[in-house]
Formats: sequence, structure tokens, C-alpha cells
Amino acid sequence: MTSYSNGNQGALPLIGRILLAIIFIVGGIGKLAAPGPTQGYIASVGLPLPLLAYIVALVVELGGGVLFLVGYRTKLVAAVLAVYCVVTALVFHHALGDQNQMINFLKNLAMTGGLIQFVAFGPGRIALDSRGAAEA
Repeated sequence: MTSYSNGNQGALPLIGRILLAIIFIVGGIGKLAAPGPTQGYIASVGLPLPLLAYIVALVVELGGGVLFLVGYRTKLVAAVLAVYCVVTALVFHHALGDQNQMINFLKNLAMTGGLIQFVAFGPGRIALDSRGAAEA
């Protein structure tokens, strides 16, 4: 059985949160910078209410990405982000005959796997969630 030092228990989950959060935050910023094209893309796949879907995507990606990054309500946020990854894979990347779409589909599933680890094990020691536990 592998033993981890206290430093790894804090640093490695933080690094994992940073790496996973980046894609959501950057994606959210991209959507914020291009609302028209983003809503057009949402409409092009046949989703109703592209403005509402756009707002949900912004909240999940930017809000969820930042909350996940800082480790606030990490298990809940990771679960929401995981569901979002699966839904966006199925809705936007289902043309698996296209290699780019297959890569994006698998990327979303891989991100879901990483997020599920945070649902199961929490944010690690370096997180806002851990502050309350240390003070209690």
C-alpha cells in the first residue's frame, strides 16, 4: 500500500483542482467574450432556448470553475461539473465518426472521471472546505 506524505495530501489535490478548473474557467471566459456565436452554436445542435442554455453554461463553467478551483463546496461542485461534462459530451460531441469530436467526447469523459475522484475524496487539505474542518 502506498503512503503519501502530508505535503502530497495537500499539494496533489490542489494541483488536480487547478488543472481541472482551468478548462472550465477558460471555456467560460470564451463564452462570455462571444455570446452571439456561442448561442448560435447551441441553437445549431437543436437545443431550445439558446440564451438560457448560454447562461447555464456561463454559470456552470465560470462559477463552478472558480468554486472548484478554490475548493468551496467541492464535492457538490465537482458533481455538477461532472454531470455537465457528460451532458455536453452527449449533446455537442456525439458525432464519434469525426476524430475531433471523438477526442472531445473522450476528453469530457476523462474530466468526468477526475471530477468523480473529488466527489469521492474531497478537495484535499488546501481548500476553503478544509478551513472549516480545521477550525472545528
